[in-house]
Amino acid sequence: MASKESVPLAVQLSGIVKRFPGVVANDGVSLIVARGEIHCLLGENGAGKTTLMRILYGLYQPDDGEIFLHGKPIRIPSPRAALDHRIGMVHQHFHLVPTLSVEENIVLGLSEGTGPFLRFKKTRQKLRRLADEYGLDVDPTAKIWQLTVGQQQRVEILKALYRDADILIMDEPTSVLTPQEVDALFGTLRTLVEAGLTIIFITHKLDEVMEISNRVTVLRKGKAVATVNTDESSKAELARLMVGREVVFRVEKKPPQLGEKILHVEDLHALNDRGLPALRGMSFDLSGGEILGVAGVSGNGQHELSEVLTGLRKATKGKAILGAHDLTQCSARTIADLGVAHVPTERIRVGTVPSMSVRENLILKSYRSREFCKWSILDERAAHENACRAIKEYEISAPHDGTPVGNLSGGNIQRLVLARELSGSPKFVVAAHPTYGLDVGATEQVRVVLLAQRDRGAGILLISEDLDEVFQISDRVLVIYEGQVMGIVRAEEANLEEIGLMMAGSYRQAVAE
Repeated sequence: MASKESVPLAVQLSGIVKRFPGVVANDGVSLIVARGEIHCLLGENGAGKTTLMRILYGLYQPDDGEIFLHGKPIRIPSPRAALDHRIGMVHQHFHLVPTLSVEENIVLGLSEGTGPFLRFKKTRQKLRRLADEYGLDVDPTAKIWQLTVGQQQRVEILKALYRDADILIMDEPTSVLTPQEVDALFGTLRTLVEAGLTIIFITHKLDEVMEISNRVTVLRKGKAVATVNTDESSKAELARLMVGREVVFRVEKKPPQLGEKILHVEDLHALNDRGLPALRGMSFDLSGGEILGVAGVSGNGQHELSEVLTGLRKATKGKAILGAHDLTQCSARTIADLGVAHVPTERIRVGTVPSMSVRENLILKSYRSREFCKWSILDERAAHENACRAIKEYEISAPHDGTPVGNLSGGNIQRLVLARELSGSPKFVVAAHPTYGLDVGATEQVRVVLLAQRDRGAGILLISEDLDEVFQISDRVLVIYEGQVMGIVRAEEANLEEIGLMMAGSYRQAVAE
C-alpha cells in the first residue's frame, strides 16, 4: 500500500467522540482509509469498532469530531444520507425481511419498491449484472428464509451495490459463515476492490486481518492505538496492540487422560423457542478428562442442546444420562447439585441477575451451602471474601464487590460467570461461547482454566463458533447441522474442508468414537 499522501483518501475520521451513559465508546478516534483498499478495523468486543462505523453510516451522531469523505467535510445524519453519499453497511445481524423475496428486500425503501404493482424486470436485470460482475449469484425470486446464511449475506452486499455504494462497511462478516463461505466472501471482497470499491472490515480475528486486509487500525478501549500496513506487521504485534501486552496464542495441551464415560446422550430431540424442531436425534458420549468441541454455524441447535443438558429446556424425546441420572427429567437446580457447571450463551439474561451485586451473583448456586449460610442466615463476610478471591483470580473489573452486575461490561460479566461456574470441582461443564467478549489475553486465561478442569477429570462440552478455539483445546470435535450430528472426529485428525462441508450439511460421516 502506497503512502497515504500518494493515494486519494476515501474516508477520514478526525477526533471522533461518542459517549453513552457511563461509558465513552469512542474517545477521540481518528481513522484514515484510502480509496481502493481493504482496511481492517481490529479490536476486541467493546473496543468501539462498531460504534465508530455506525457513526460513519449515520446510525449514531458523534458528540465531537469531524467526518471527511473524499477530502470534503460532511455530516451524515441518517443511513439514508450515508447511502446518498454511496456508503453501504452490511451488519453483523442481517437487516432482511425473511418472508419477502430477494428482489423485494433489495428494493425495499426505494422508489421501485413502492406502489401497489411492483415490476421487477429492470431490478432483475441490474441484479443479474451485479451478480455476474462480482460473483454474488442468488435467486432473486427466492424467499430470504429459504436461503443459507452465506446467501443471505450476498443479498445484503447486493443491497448496498444496488444502491451504488462505493464504500462498503462489513461488520464482523464471518461470524456466521462456514470456512467455505468465508473463502467465497473473501474472493468477492477482492473482486469488489479490484473494481474500485473501498472496504472497511470490522473484525476481532487476527487470521482474517492477515489474509484479507491492506492496512489495519487497532482500537483498544475506545481509542485508536495504531494503524499499520498488514504486510509489515504480524499476529503477535497486532495482538500486543489489542491487549497492551505480549500474548501466547497456543496454550499447552497435554494428551487426554480419559476417565469413565460420564455422559451418554441418545436420540435427543427438542424444540426451539418457536416450537420448531431444533434437536433431531442427537447421540454422543463424553468421558471424564476430555473436551468435546461442538462446531457448527450459529442456530443449528447448539443453544437448545446446552439448555436441555442443564435443565433449562425440556427434551421432547430421548435421554441424556449423567451417572445414574437422566438429565432430561431433572430441574436446573438438581442438575447443578449433581456437579454440572453451565456457562450460558446469554450471560446477562440467563447467567446473572443484573440488579444484584457482584458478590451475590458469585454465590447464586452456593448460597445455601454451609460455606455461605449459617443457621439460615447469609454469611456476608464469607461471601465478601469469596468475591475478592474471584475478582482477583479472574481479573473482574468492578469498583467493588457490591457493584450491580448490570453496571459491568459484557466481558467482565463473562468473567464473573466463569468464576462462579468453574469454582469447586464440577464433574461436567457445559461451556457455551466461554471466551465471547474477552480480549485475547483473557481468552488465553479461560482456555487454560478449561484445560485445567479437563486435566483434573471433568468432562467438558465446549460450544463455540470460533473454529480455532474448538480445534485448539478440544480432544474431539462434534459437528452439528440442523440439530443432527454430522460427524465426530479427533481434533488432531480434523480436516477443515471436511468440517466445513459437514457444517453446511452437505457431507455426513459415520460417527467415529
